[in-house]
Amino acid sequence: MIRRIDLRGARAGAPVDYRAAVPRAEFDIEAATHAVQPIIDAVRERGVEAIVEFGERFDGVRVDDIRVPREALTRALAELDPAVRAGLEESIARLRATCVNELETDAVTELGHGARVTHRMVPVGRVGLYVPGGLAPLVSSVLMNTVPAQVAGVESIALASPPQKAAPGSWASGLPHPTILAACELLGVSEVYAVGGAQAIAMFAYGVSTSSTTGAGSTTGAGSTTGGCARVDLVTGPGNIYVVTAKRLLKGQVGIDSEAGPTEIAILADKTAVPAYVAADLISQAEHDPLAASVLVTDSETLAAEVEAELDKQVSVTKHVDRIRTSLSGSQSGIVLVDDMHQGIDVVNAYGAEHLEIHTANADVVASKIRNAGAIFIGPFAPVSLGDYCAGSNHVLPTGGCACHSSGLSVRAFTKSVHVIDYSQDGLAAVKDHVVTLAHAEDLPGHGAAVSVRFSATDAESDS
Repeated sequence: MIRRIDLRGARAGAPVDYRAAVPRAEFDIEAATHAVQPIIDAVRERGVEAIVEFGERFDGVRVDDIRVPREALTRALAELDPAVRAGLEESIARLRATCVNELETDAVTELGHGARVTHRMVPVGRVGLYVPGGLAPLVSSVLMNTVPAQVAGVESIALASPPQKAAPGSWASGLPHPTILAACELLGVSEVYAVGGAQAIAMFAYGVSTSSTTGAGSTTGAGSTTGGCARVDLVTGPGNIYVVTAKRLLKGQVGIDSEAGPTEIAILADKTAVPAYVAADLISQAEHDPLAASVLVTDSETLAAEVEAELDKQVSVTKHVDRIRTSLSGSQSGIVLVDDMHQGIDVVNAYGAEHLEIHTANADVVASKIRNAGAIFIGPFAPVSLGDYCAGSNHVLPTGGCACHSSGLSVRAFTKSVHVIDYSQDGLAAVKDHVVTLAHAEDLPGHGAAVSVRFSATDAESDS
């Protein structure tokens, strides 16, 4: 079911590119561009009309009004299973607690008498949150995107999720999944749209209005018109290749969090690991998507064999057998054999997994040597599933090896920094000669003059 990749002895010979040695699923954004660009253009030019057409084509349901009515949100929460509500409330409380601790205060630097620079953190004004609804209604993504935005102080939040087919006559037909709607109501997010895919990202980027035949320009500022949506400053949230491609094409028109590809888990394990736990965790990520990557890195051939046996046993009794088997047998998944944990650490650092579990002796020490991972889960009782829901961490994380330069979603993603420069005449006087000298060194005398003019009268008075 899952292949083996043997890297033992690699360090003894020529250098090995470990990142290339552990391949990922193909996720060709460039190839999707030809399909996504026309969608973006149509939404920009025709607004809601185009969105409704794409919803009918791609989601199989026609939506009369893309804005979800408030009564649908309240009804969804009222009808929510109490146990699910309790789980959501616990997840929200834990995530909010960690987000509050992430808040950064202004940093003030005194550089001399009358010379001060303040590094001020400012929340983004308006954000659009995207929540997938394809293979599974990812209600947890509502939490993971909304809570840090709220803690950051974002004043205007809109959320989009694909409309769902429902039984004829159902109140939820043509709306996002009821559990997603309930989570929105629980969090106080009332601006919700039944829009999915690339058209949702375009809607957020340009803004759309039913009061105009064009999508962009007629709806601006916070909030939305009836049936329309104001443009946003930042879009966050995971999605399929069409959503990711739309983010890439619209980056610059709107800010984005990341270009997230298929989910992935890497597990670094030695002979102390429990095979049943390791297998279950590999399966948990494979359950997401046929393109999901599940990778075990171990120096124990015995553990590798035991995990293979556990996979055969556990996969057969899971609900999504075909999806999981496709993922585990794909080229993006495998068991990587290494000489020792030193090589194993090198491999996982090169791979830069979205999720990395450490199942080794002295797991905390091993974890301290990891530089590249979206999130690190230490020991046998911190599975990735915990992070998906109730750990208090965020599960919107960098994929495709991007953990070597990017971080997961946090309060920081919803803020931006501004330098505030506050200098008095004395403060400027202390450096005016340096500014003038450097301005002339760059052949920009006007820059220097802008400083000198502030002292010309004073200098003349002192000369007299």
